[in-house]
Amino acid sequence: MTLQFIDLRSDTVTKPSLAMREAMANAEVGDDVFLEDPTVNKLQSSVAELLGKESALYVPSGSMSNQLCIKTHTEMGDEVICEEGAHIFNFETAGPAFLSNVQVKTLKGIRGVFTAEQIKQVIRPKVYYMPTTKLISIENTHNRAGGTIFPLEEIQRIRELALTEGIKMHLDGARLWNASIETGISPKEYASYFDSVSVCFSKGLGAPVGSMLTGDKPFVERARKFRKVFGGGMRQAGILAAAALYAVQNNRERLKEDHAKTRYFANAIAQLSSLSFDTESVQTNIILIETEKTGKTPAEVLAMLKSKNVLLTPGNYNSIRAVFHLDVSMEETQQAATVFQELFK
Repeated sequence: MTLQFIDLRSDTVTKPSLAMREAMANAEVGDDVFLEDPTVNKLQSSVAELLGKESALYVPSGSMSNQLCIKTHTEMGDEVICEEGAHIFNFETAGPAFLSNVQVKTLKGIRGVFTAEQIKQVIRPKVYYMPTTKLISIENTHNRAGGTIFPLEEIQRIRELALTEGIKMHLDGARLWNASIETGISPKEYASYFDSVSVCFSKGLGAPVGSMLTGDKPFVERARKFRKVFGGGMRQAGILAAAALYAVQNNRERLKEDHAKTRYFANAIAQLSSLSFDTESVQTNIILIETEKTGKTPAEVLAMLKSKNVLLTPGNYNSIRAVFHLDVSMEETQQAATVFQELFK
């Protein structure tokens, strides 16, 4: 008999629902490299409209979407500014250097948030012997900070600075859906301050594959060429796009449930003296839990939890990470909390 784990490793572990599978099975398809897949085209136009952008391009992954945006915005030898915990800097295998020949300037934020004042201090003078500051990238929500939301007011200040300095802005919005649902700020409002936006379908929305990059038409057409170079041109991709379309149409509002499960779990383990977490960072569907007071390494703590059929991943340094999603019920959330209470009381 197969063990049933409560899988809190990531919101990427979700599996397509029966209704999503039906949408995939019934998808009308064509050759997307020839721009002839009607379901891909519908997905692209729908997400472009949702984000208030002229055009959109469906790609296999969030990492590809981010790296395509960097490649399209920059030239060899440019510099990209981001927060030090950003996904594009930590979890995309040195993609900016490897694929675009640019360097990354990181800023230390608070819960993933850096400021216009910090950026202003590191914009390069326009002299030939320094790299050109070409792009500012913001991650919202911020994965490594624990699913934190980047304040709209600070985005607005950064955008004003970027326009003054002639610097492009990119939004790594892999979990922008979570930020939007939690704040009530529309995806279009968030996206309006950025020249390019990447969003993901295979995390909280529950689709099996895919992300979308959006921007104006010339930007997307240039990115389409680089998608081919990167090996991301797909043929009858409508089968996958149908799942993403279903996810966007049906699974955004229910993200509130994931946030509620996260808050329940945080409250349930808050009194455990051997564990700690930043309560201010519990904003959406991720929680980072410090394990140093247990006297065990994060790997040892993860093994203890696995022995009780609860799966988590390493977080930052002395922490572990729990992520709540549509394939974990409130009952399973309560069971996971009970396991924590029993192990770390």
